[in-house]
Formats: sequence, structure tokens, C-alpha cells
Amino acid sequence: MKRQMNPGTALVPCPVVLLTVAGKDRPNIITLSWVANVCSKPPTIVAGIRPERYSYNLVKEAGEFVLNIPSSEQIKGTEFAGTKSGRDYDKFSEGEFTPEPATKVNAPMIKECPINIECKTTQIIPLGAHDLFIAEVVAVHIDESKLDEKGRFDPSKTTLFTYLPLNGQYWALGKRIS
Repeated sequence: MKRQMNPGTALVPCPVVLLTVAGKDRPNIITLSWVANVCSKPPTIVAGIRPERYSYNLVKEAGEFVLNIPSSEQIKGTEFAGTKSGRDYDKFSEGEFTPEPATKVNAPMIKECPINIECKTTQIIPLGAHDLFIAEVVAVHIDESKLDEKGRFDPSKTTLFTYLPLNGQYWALGKRIS
């Protein structure tokens, strides 16, 4: 038997990303899970951001950002970036992250993250609690130590994790099943 739940954010698992943006005074990081690939040509990603978040106006004004995919080694910093406001904290220094220059956008990449995706915003759609940022992927960087012999990302060389909105928890991804 299944229990019917109230409508809500039940799509699981959700990716976990650290979105970085070049701020006016300093760069900022926001932890997001409402993120998805939506088109392959041109490569397009969407990210949902609440308008009241500090990062919202930074991302809107910059028109570009980097999605940094953390591994389990960055869970502490990921939680910090998701629970503290960039108005009050320097999330790079206090989250123990190292900024490094991106190649196509002004937002910094996070050195410790195994994957960095540079994006340029093409459209913003108000939805309700969140606005949807539609962005074209302009560059992807993958830590060479996380690649297989054919140059493809090898998830066995790092521990990625996911967010489960049904229980508000982060879970590490496991083994290959197909």
C-alpha cells in the first residue's frame, strides 16, 4: 500500500551544486538542488533560485555563473554555503573553498570540486517561490584524476552525493548498476 502525500518537491534524487558568482565586493557561493540538464544542443541547464536570496540579484546582474559539483569531501562546506548568507559571510574563506579563475565567465570555479560547469544566463522565468534561470553551458572542467583511460568522468574515483527533499538529507551515491 502507498500513502498519498501532499503535493511537493518529491522528485528524487536531486543534484547538489555550489553555484558561484562574481559579486560586487567578493564572489559568493550558494548551495542549490533545484538544478537540471534540459537540452543537449545547445547544452542548457536550469537552476531555481529564490528571489529573496542574496545570490539571486548577483546572478541576475552578472548574467553568468559556475555550477561546481562537490564530492563528499566538501559536505561541510556545502552545508555551510547552503545555510549562511553571503551578506554576512565570505563563503570561500569560511567554507574552506579555494577560488580559481574560470575560462569563459567572470565567476570563479571552486578548486576542490571535481566538476565545474561555466554558464551564461539566457532567460529568467518567474515561477512562484523560485525563479528559473535558464543558462547555456559554455565550458566544462573535470579534475583529470577523476577521468578514466578514455578521458570520461569516472564516478568511482570520487564520491558524489545527492539531496533528498523528501527527508531533507544528503546521501552519497553508490555503485554502478548498469
